[in-house]
This record gives sequence, structure tokens and C-alpha cells, in this order.
Amino acid sequence: MHWREAAAVWMAVAALAGCKPTGKSNLRVDPPSYTTRGTPEARRTDEARQQLALATRELGTGNDAAAERFARQALKADATVADANTILAMVAERRGRREQAGAFYRAAAEHAPDRGAYLNNYGAWLCTGGRAAESLAYFDGAMRDPRYGDPAGALANAGACALDAGQPGRAEADLRAALAIDPESPVALDAMARLLHQQERHFEARAFSQRHLAVAPASAAALQLAARIEQGLGDTTSAERYLQRLRTDFPSSSPLQPREATSP
Repeated sequence: MHWREAAAVWMAVAALAGCKPTGKSNLRVDPPSYTTRGTPEARRTDEARQQLALATRELGTGNDAAAERFARQALKADATVADANTILAMVAERRGRREQAGAFYRAAAEHAPDRGAYLNNYGAWLCTGGRAAESLAYFDGAMRDPRYGDPAGALANAGACALDAGQPGRAEADLRAALAIDPESPVALDAMARLLHQQERHFEARAFSQRHLAVAPASAAALQLAARIEQGLGDTTSAERYLQRLRTDFPSSSPLQPREATSP
């Protein structure tokens, strides 16, 4: 499920930068200069913004310790800053502290319940933690936000998680809607291939699997799925080609078992 983790991270970056995720890892934000005058509340807001800008810059350069320090300072000035919680969640994920990351993603969503990026992030975290059915409401919320810059991403996440939640009808509807917006969405293409394979619609599954492998780096799971689809079609030659790639590129992956080849 590596793609959902990546989606969570990049949607978090998009929330901070105010743009659609690009796949680039070097986020740079120069801290703006604020004049701290007026009411104490205004001064606290200015302080939070300055600390948040510093945290964003350090996160983009890979300095997680500094990013965490500045994000906590932003929250100290204003406990409702959703972006600061998002930065802390991302730092926690990088450190392998999944539950801590979830608490920060949840806090961001609670402080900004109408903002799609934060809802999508928390939904992705829920789904990767085995709470797929619970995640769907957050993706729905993300899609209701007219300011959200990546509706195709939320639809793809929703469809993939609906599939995990045992809701194939919703899964197919959301995935096709995502692909209508972004025909090269790796998340949606992979999930459609899995869905159709489970339903033994192997010819359709093959097309989505091939499209997925054409637009995203091959993973062990994607190659295993492609091999199973070809075996479902009775094309042992094509299946063996995928298995050979699997053995070459991912020698430590589990071999495809015969029973898996014939069971959806």
C-alpha cells in the first residue's frame, strides 16, 4: 500500500504550498516578513505564520528536527494552525511513528474540517491503518471543498479504500470518476486493475494493469497482479515475462503461488 503513504505525504505538501502536488521532494518556502503590531491576538497570529514558514522551509530541505521545532513554536503561538500539525505528522511518519502521525493528521482535520487537503491526509492515514471504511467520509469531505486542488486524488483514494472496505460498487464509480479527470492516476489505475481482477474481468483488468505499469515505476505488487491477470487469461507466456521481471527487480519478494494465480 505504498502509494497511499505517498499520497498522504504529497497532499500534505500541497496543503502547505497551496498547489497541486508535483512529485518533487525539495519544497522551498522563504519565510515572509511580518510586522507584529496591533492586538495580542494579531501578534500571536504573526508569530505563528513566521514559525510556520520556517518549519515549511526546513521540511523541504530535509531538516526534520528544525521543522518539528518551528512547527511546535507555531502551535504554541496558535494552537489551531492546521499546517503546523501537518508538518508534525509528516515528520512523525518519516521517523516511523505512525500513531503519533495520525494524531497530528486528525488534529489538522479537526481544526480545518472544511479543507480538503487535511481531510484527504487523515483519510489516507486511516486507510493505510486498516480503517478503510472509516476513511471514506474524509475523502467525501475533501471532494466537497471547492478550493481543493486535487479532486482526482481524493476520488482515487476513495475508490481504492472503498475496494479495501469491501464496497466494489462505490470503488468502481469513484475510480472511473478519478480517471475521467486524470487518466494517468497511478492510484486509480492500480485499484481498477485489482477490482476487475477480483471480479474475473481479466481483459479489462489487463488494460488497466498495463496503463498503470506505463505511468508508474513497477512495484512487486503491480508485477504480481499483472502476472495473475495474464494467468487468468490463460496467457502463460506473458505471465512468465512479468514473473521474470519480478524475480529480477524484486528478488526478495514472495513468489507467486499457484493457488493465488487462479483465485481472485
